[in-house]
Amino acid sequence: MSKNTLIAPSVLAADFANLQRDIEMINNSQADWFHIDIMDGVFVPNISFGMPVLEAITRHTKKTVDVHLMIVNPDQYIKTFKDLGADILTVHYEACTHLHRTLQAIKAQGMKAGVALNPHTSVDLLEDVINDIDMVCIMSVNPGFGGQSFIENTYVKVKKLKDLITRKGASTLIEIDGGVTNKNALQLVEAGADVLVAGSFVFKAENPIQTVADLKQLTTV
Repeated sequence: MSKNTLIAPSVLAADFANLQRDIEMINNSQADWFHIDIMDGVFVPNISFGMPVLEAITRHTKKTVDVHLMIVNPDQYIKTFKDLGADILTVHYEACTHLHRTLQAIKAQGMKAGVALNPHTSVDLLEDVINDIDMVCIMSVNPGFGGQSFIENTYVKVKKLKDLITRKGASTLIEIDGGVTNKNALQLVEAGADVLVAGSFVFKAENPIQTVADLKQLTTV
């Protein structure tokens, strides 16, 4: 059985002075999703971009918009992100006191619901809600900044999560976010990953469209 790994370039690594150009580049590439990080400077020590920029981005996107919230109190913005064009909304496990309720609220708005885990957070904590989660985003770097190096323990974590999903009969996708390159992409897919977020590796490449195509080819197993 061949597996079509989804590639989601991270807009955080784009050239903000040429954002529309970079959005069109992703539209024209073999990438499957746009991955968009929203940071508030509280949950993570960085501020990325807010609602007006997201709105400007989604006006031009022709693919699935995967929004990753690295913010406190994500519940109060769920409808806002739906209105701004998010197809998938991912919240951090660490930021949600009532995770099940948050997941239901995301789905009630017609979006897919994702849960992100920081490097120190165990996948075991999702045991009771895995069947309500459309996608788990495993952070393979500490969240907040692009261009960091990959945390090697991620492979073990992916396998463990895949086991949990299989055991519970869930159809949850596994997304990897941080430090993904052509050096670790195949190993991540073999461990069980379905979606690879690639930021600097795509946008800092000499030929980003070819880089996406190469990643796609490399991970079609």
